[in-house]
Amino acid sequence: MIKAPEFNKFVGTTKYIVSPALQNSVNVAIALGRPLLVKGEPGTGKTLLAHNIAIGLNKELTIWNIKSTTKAKDGLYFYDTVQRLNDARFGDRDISDIQQYIKLGKLGEAFIATDQGVLLIDEVDKADIEFPNDLLNELDEMSFHIPETRKTITAQHRPIVIITSNSEKELPDAFLRRCVFHYIEFPDAEMMEQIVRVHFPAIEKNLLKDVLKQFYFLRQIDEFRKKPSTSELLDWVQALIAGGVSPGKVEKEIPFLGVLLKKEADVEYFQARSSGTQGGRFKFYKQY
Repeated sequence: MIKAPEFNKFVGTTKYIVSPALQNSVNVAIALGRPLLVKGEPGTGKTLLAHNIAIGLNKELTIWNIKSTTKAKDGLYFYDTVQRLNDARFGDRDISDIQQYIKLGKLGEAFIATDQGVLLIDEVDKADIEFPNDLLNELDEMSFHIPETRKTITAQHRPIVIITSNSEKELPDAFLRRCVFHYIEFPDAEMMEQIVRVHFPAIEKNLLKDVLKQFYFLRQIDEFRKKPSTSELLDWVQALIAGGVSPGKVEKEIPFLGVLLKKEADVEYFQARSSGTQGGRFKFYKQY
């Protein structure tokens, strides 16, 4: 019988600031034993959430990175028929023991763990549209059958399941009904200041002020194809500190713009816009 999850409350970590709403969603999902489906624009910390839940609750993390070719069965187990064939031709192993050719996938590994862990199913929407539905029974029952060995793998402890999505595809309603859902809103300036200070506690006050001002100025430009995200802001701060850039320069220019903007069209648009601004208020900095 599956043991109920230990309900330790997640409150974030020293390196991961979470809003009260996100804390509540994580803890509700743990209490209910339901997967937590997390959406939000790229760079808002969806994947890092699972890492920090594992850190904060002192649990083992298992990561299942989903690709366009991933099938639900890949997470359960893999029957290595090629190895068995090679052993039959060249080896001296007893190939009648099929069990030795069964390799558990990430979901299977999470099921057989001796303690409750955290399972990250990362970017579920990359796979085929049927992929989420194919996992419904396993996530509900916390077990799956291996026909080749006639054995059933049943989880001793229900893992804390975190599922991320970038909204590339619509997820099936039957799948959504079984999840606790949370959309990570983009941090406001106050929370972003806390996030930056967690990573750069010694950052100069005036530099941080000008960095946030310029960052949110860029995010207000609706014409950008890809607005800068939290992860890009942190990279930018690191670049500014490493380059010894003063707050005054950040106020007048946007140094190392290529750390923030990753689309050529966005850079070109910003250059054109900046060149037409009086006094060169947002002049493009050439050394990015």
